[in-house]
Amino acid sequence: MSGGKSPVPLFKDGKRHDGRGPMDLRPIEMKVGVLNNANGSAWVKFGRTEVIAAAYGPREPPKFMSLPDRALLRCRYHMAPFSTDERKNPAPSRREIELSKVIREALETVVLTHLFPRTVIDVFVEVIQADGGTRTAAITAASLALADAGIPMKDLVAGIAVGKVDGHLVLDIDQIEDNYGEADMPVAGAVNLDKVVLLQLNGSLTPEEFNKAMYMAWEGIKKVYALQKKALEEKLRKEVNL
Repeated sequence: MSGGKSPVPLFKDGKRHDGRGPMDLRPIEMKVGVLNNANGSAWVKFGRTEVIAAAYGPREPPKFMSLPDRALLRCRYHMAPFSTDERKNPAPSRREIELSKVIREALETVVLTHLFPRTVIDVFVEVIQADGGTRTAAITAASLALADAGIPMKDLVAGIAVGKVDGHLVLDIDQIEDNYGEADMPVAGAVNLDKVVLLQLNGSLTPEEFNKAMYMAWEGIKKVYALQKKALEEKLRKEVNL
């Protein structure tokens, strides 16, 4: 969030700047198995935000990285230089390093790493185009890539962000709402486990607003989760019909 005055009205007559209502998600698309050279892969699109994820492993790591009781899960979140309006430096930024850690920790809650001691599982997430909600799109794609790779998990992880714009709580914020809103709350959860695995808040919400935002986020997560399952089922159906 950068604050300041938005170049367009963010909320007017019950509608957001792009015509959506407060609970409306952007158009969402998902595909799995999009990369030939990865064990598992996924492409996820939330509005104009596009993310691709690749998963590799379990495979043997360098000995100094080996853990005796479980697999080492590594994650890299990266924004392509062409993903933003201004060319981004290709070197990893502090934000990208932080989000790599946040995504890894969220995924560790569902991946059954204890089944693969002394191995490593790698997840690479590349933001192709950024228009808000990249971290939640990234964790959604990463979870799908792991599932596509056949990595055993307790559940899928789906993510969505709730924002506060012009005093109103709205679901699945885009870049302009993120830039000029008063709060941004990314949330990710495992629906079948009924568990929140990622929760961050930039800005401030009252206790009442926070409770309402969590309700909105969970309703959005359930919709994203259903689309994840549909994407996996579509790939399986194609494989069965070959």
